[in-house]
Amino acid sequence: MINKRLLVKNLLAHNDENSFYDKKRFINIGDKEGKAKFIKHICALSNSNPKNNSFIVVGVEDEDNRIVGVDFFDDSKLQNLVNAYIENPPIISYENIPFPQLPEGKVVGLVTIRSTGKLCALKKNIWKYWGGSVFFRDGSMSMPKVFDIHIRDVNSQIVAEIEKHAQNNIELTLDGVIDFINYRHADLESNYKVFKEQFVVCWAGLAKKIKDRTYYSRVDIELINEQVKLFYSALDEVEISVTDNSFTTTEYVKLGLNGQKKFYPLEEVVITFRDNGLYKLDSKLIFEPPQYDRKMLYHLFNSNNAILERLKKRLSLSERDEKDLKNLPATHLICYLNGFEGAKQMLEDYRWFVKDHDKETYQSLKEALRILRKVRYS
Repeated sequence: MINKRLLVKNLLAHNDENSFYDKKRFINIGDKEGKAKFIKHICALSNSNPKNNSFIVVGVEDEDNRIVGVDFFDDSKLQNLVNAYIENPPIISYENIPFPQLPEGKVVGLVTIRSTGKLCALKKNIWKYWGGSVFFRDGSMSMPKVFDIHIRDVNSQIVAEIEKHAQNNIELTLDGVIDFINYRHADLESNYKVFKEQFVVCWAGLAKKIKDRTYYSRVDIELINEQVKLFYSALDEVEISVTDNSFTTTEYVKLGLNGQKKFYPLEEVVITFRDNGLYKLDSKLIFEPPQYDRKMLYHLFNSNNAILERLKKRLSLSERDEKDLKNLPATHLICYLNGFEGAKQMLEDYRWFVKDHDKETYQSLKEALRILRKVRYS
């Protein structure tokens, strides 16, 4: 079983970026340019490594390999994005890897790309890249190349050696459990369970009992063996159920207008552990968004956009504007779910102005975008 934190360290120590490994300060799939560049790198790494895994490490400074981290990223629908734009898409996963020196909520992202053995090409135009384009890695660059069915395999032995040196052991697992429960989450209710005598899952949160059910907020869930953060949220509530073979989370989001808010089930994720040392993760969107009067939403949408424009121009906000700004992420989320397509792009385009003005509102905005990613690619 591979310890993903060790794998990241070994990749960073191996050499600079090359034909099986790339590193990024961050990735942005919220706009066309960022989405296109991400798709290009996936395509190039897959084509350059037909018989082994290739990787993108996210949250690392390019100049000095310094680990700075990125926000927790929920990738449950990322494969759908790749499938939509790439012919013969590779199998990809995005995992959130905690590092002790990073602030709470920050992780290193690890994208693992596994080729199906077939040549990848763009299905359709995206940004400045034409449909039908084929990309390969040329050193540390992802470059378009003339179509060539004969893909060379030059990295299998190197990657196998790197993964071999990232194998987990009992000491690392025990240290991970103790660190999770006694140090990182000493102020929360923490639990652990061993599945199939080899998988260890730890989870922590603030517990709240309603009738015969328990819900958690400030939730953190990790698969300790692989040093992978499975779930993290500072805002939403989560219900957890455990059997001998599976670990299930049901995430709820709080939505509403004018102070009338309630929790709606968003997504169910089931991790099933097997006797052969493997596990399977299945996610299912169970969201039924609340519907509101369109005329009222149209007024709120325009009013909120005017506040964002004032933020962009560095104009002062009234007391009423400040109050509306705090509710803006949730309001724009509801607007998008009720057919206002421009609401998501407004959150993307103005997020940095919100961050400069109010860090708390910015956290709510990131949560809104996280939910929209799930809905968009479901």
